[in-house]
Amino acid sequence: MSATRTLELLRRFESRNVTFIEPDGSWPIVWERARGAQVWDADGNEYLDLTAAFGVAAAGHANPRVIKAAQRQFARLPHAMGDVHPHPLKAELARKLSRITFERWTGQVSHSPVPNLQSAKTIFCNSGFEAVEAALKTSMLATGKRGVIAFEGAYHGLGYGTLNTTHRAHFRSHFRAQLGGFGHFVPFPKSEEACRLPEKERYDYLPALERIEARIQRLFRREKIGAILAEPIQVRGGINLPPREFLPLLRRLCDEHGALLVLDEIYTGFGRSGKWFACEHSETAPDILCLGKALTGGFPLSACVGRSAVMDAAWPLSTGEAIHTSTFLGHPVGCAMALAQINEITRLQLVRRSARLGRLLHNLLSELSGQRLPISLAARGLGLLAGLEVCDPDDSCATQWTLRIVKAMLRRGFIVLPEGHPANVVSFTPPLTITAPQLQAAVAALAEILSHQ
Repeated sequence: MSATRTLELLRRFESRNVTFIEPDGSWPIVWERARGAQVWDADGNEYLDLTAAFGVAAAGHANPRVIKAAQRQFARLPHAMGDVHPHPLKAELARKLSRITFERWTGQVSHSPVPNLQSAKTIFCNSGFEAVEAALKTSMLATGKRGVIAFEGAYHGLGYGTLNTTHRAHFRSHFRAQLGGFGHFVPFPKSEEACRLPEKERYDYLPALERIEARIQRLFRREKIGAILAEPIQVRGGINLPPREFLPLLRRLCDEHGALLVLDEIYTGFGRSGKWFACEHSETAPDILCLGKALTGGFPLSACVGRSAVMDAAWPLSTGEAIHTSTFLGHPVGCAMALAQINEITRLQLVRRSARLGRLLHNLLSELSGQRLPISLAARGLGLLAGLEVCDPDDSCATQWTLRIVKAMLRRGFIVLPEGHPANVVSFTPPLTITAPQLQAAVAALAEILSHQ
């Protein structure tokens, strides 16, 4: 089917709020197939994907071993029964997730059938926001407190539970009347590499950790707070990197007040930041970890992974009717793909590769800031999670500049996305299998685009 025909059908039969279609046909492209870091559209054009399809294709699009695992499982057992009659792969994946998270962090791999305090237990879900909502339920059950502290710029998904903790008004304002109102927002400490602002504005833009701690302490005194929910790096918020002391501060505050630390690593997990999980950069272990996106490489499966002691304290033993479940819980095809994906990330040493190529990408993007342009540029990132912030002197055209860059890159065969509340950050989250020459070609194309603006 041609791209024109596909977009025509979407205009007629899909909710008009979903797919943005430019009247002149310049956006979007219609994906036909993908392999590695390459994407081909319905018209046969080839692109280099610098998004990994929202960070999903960490081991490359259509990774052969992941695809074979899915095909074998589809032929053998395409569906099971969620919380009733299990299948072996769900058990295997739950054990694997425990080993690569809490057990690995404590250096203790349990060989006992009885989980110890350093092991983890998992609730499987379908999409990222469901994993966060499972974590919110866990914190409520474990502490008996409904309140959750989240951060300005946070994106935790668009379900009714997560909308209470997703900050941007664009997503929340239409549904505010139906929200529970248990989320409380405090500033997120953004990287010092953000645009240089006047001193007074910079103090508000880059709030000191002491000010953030004071705000959090006041919330603990005034509200019944059961959890702090944070992204180790805000991706949708604009590739915002906090100082190294941020997560240890949150860990300390949760321990002090008997709350749970919930880290949303749906985007940052599985090597994206140059570590298996971004919280490892500050050696901070959460109570609950939310995973998704790169977990399977392309199948709707997510996971709420918590310390065994926390999960057992929160959730009652099943007596035959689970109080949190879904039809496709722990889907066998998703579990097969997740196990293969984790094995591929390990076999190909993609975490180390992400750290190495991330340094190259950061250096290449930083060099762009030296160009003589009517805008200023600021590069930041960790691993293959990078952003180039576009800063306009009067702050009125940064969004337009960024969108022009994104569209110009697409015309040249490179897929990138804008991030941040004003959409003024060009983000780079390519497959971890991308090569150095491919990254160099992409940044060279970006440099040429900038020189002609």
